[in-house]
Amino acid sequence: MAAKDAKAQEVARKLEEYIEKIHYSERYSDDEYEYRHVILPKPLFKMIPKQFFNNDNSGTLRLLTEEEWRGIGITQSLGWEHYEVHAPEPHVLLFRRPKNYDQIQAAMNGRNAAGKQPAKRK
Repeated sequence: MAAKDAKAQEVARKLEEYIEKIHYSERYSDDEYEYRHVILPKPLFKMIPKQFFNNDNSGTLRLLTEEEWRGIGITQSLGWEHYEVHAPEPHVLLFRRPKNYDQIQAAMNGRNAAGKQPAKRK
């Protein structure tokens, strides 16, 4: 039992070490979206659960949900979607979100807050 716990601790330690080495590109944009790519360390890529991969034996990830990519250690602000896989380098994940996402969210939050009436006291 102790050996099993030691092995689990070693895997967790390595996972944390690999997560710290994830590379996040600078953001770049076009007229509609802002983009970034995330490069996973190859040892971390090899630890990703098999159900996250395409069934075609290409060795590429399928498009991941936010919960899935956050679950493998990728941390980004809100609004990003995994929209493409770079097949020649399957450890490179491509993300995008609407341009000016932060301003759009702030405006929507401001509109929602302005629409709420304070509770009246009797």
